[in-house]
Amino acid sequence: MKINRVKGFSGEIKVPGDKSISHRSIMLGSLAKGTTKVTGFLTGADCLSTIDCFRKMGVDIELHDTEVTVKGLGLHGLKAPTDTLDVGNSGTTTRLMSGILAAQNFSCRVNGDASIQKRPMKRIITPLSMMGADIKSEADNGCAPLIITGSKLHGIHYDSPVASAQVKSAILLAGLYADGETSVTEPAISRNHTELMFKEFGVDINTVGKTATVKPAEELFARDIAVPGDISSAAYFMVAAAITPNSCITIKNVGVNPTRDGIIRVFEMMGADMTVDASSDTTGEPVADITVKTSSLKGCTIGGELIPTLIDEIPALAIMACFAEGDTIIKDAAELKVKESNRIEVMADNLSAMGADIEATDDGMIIHGGRQLHGATIDSKLDHRIAMSFAIAAMNADGETDILGAECVNISYPSFYEDIKGLELK
Repeated sequence: MKINRVKGFSGEIKVPGDKSISHRSIMLGSLAKGTTKVTGFLTGADCLSTIDCFRKMGVDIELHDTEVTVKGLGLHGLKAPTDTLDVGNSGTTTRLMSGILAAQNFSCRVNGDASIQKRPMKRIITPLSMMGADIKSEADNGCAPLIITGSKLHGIHYDSPVASAQVKSAILLAGLYADGETSVTEPAISRNHTELMFKEFGVDINTVGKTATVKPAEELFARDIAVPGDISSAAYFMVAAAITPNSCITIKNVGVNPTRDGIIRVFEMMGADMTVDASSDTTGEPVADITVKTSSLKGCTIGGELIPTLIDEIPALAIMACFAEGDTIIKDAAELKVKESNRIEVMADNLSAMGADIEATDDGMIIHGGRQLHGATIDSKLDHRIAMSFAIAAMNADGETDILGAECVNISYPSFYEDIKGLELK
């Protein structure tokens, strides 16, 4: 994919549905009694992997454009798959579904692509095993393929060493089947989409501070889910408008859950010209229209409890920092090393190739803003968030930028390049 500088742009767009919420709508809909109707569903490859896995366990799921109908089998209705459950590139599918599979009355094998086979699964194997789960790494390396044999589970309290919604959600989903209360305490609050959707489906879930506690469920009850736009997808256009001259964009119906809105707070810290117009909640999730204009930006420090609220947006924010006055320090983000790629290393290498002044650190990066970027060949490492971030950088770089593996955006935002072309480019 070859991209050149633009002189500016304007427009109004709607980004695809939230990936995290889309995954969870299929999982809980499958476990519920009755029919769940989902609108605004993200049809990216990761979420389609979740649909495929639950279809293999007997769930009738119909997909028409961005509308999904899930005919739930009830909490104990899943059937043994006759084949490996293929999660593709989806860490969310792998980790959350493992919490459900740990309690079923059958055994199964969970596997995915080469990237998934390198991503750390010990972080869920450990707490699920504490609950009595029989879950093993086939290669004995703490990664997929996983062999999961359903077992009777016990309620536990788990102090998670990482602030991870995927770890927390795997434990809470297993807790639906446990013989007592299950609680998870995190070092910082991670995104709470599971907790909010639990309430919508009738689960007894309570959160106090950094601890979420779920009681065993007898049944979940189907309900309709309206998925808001994904703030992680909106981030690329927010950053593009802030750094591109003569630009203004409004992104409609974006989910602004407080456990996900760290990018909004960073925009405020960096002095971005942004307005956030809140509208009514969507099935427990707050939404807003976000408008961003060309901005005079200043560097800042991004770290601490902000990190779990914007972990997926850090690649885009690193691009933005290159156009800010002064230094931007990103720290406490070692989690970036175990995403679809080592995002610290990949961002540093590729931004350096474009002429940025950037230093990789053990837990983040330091970006010295103000240096003009130039076109380069960018290796996305087949990481969707890397590819989209450098597409935005390319729009503000001298010369031509060639993004290798650009098609990987299909994982979370299949229409990304079309949406860029659909803007009023100058």
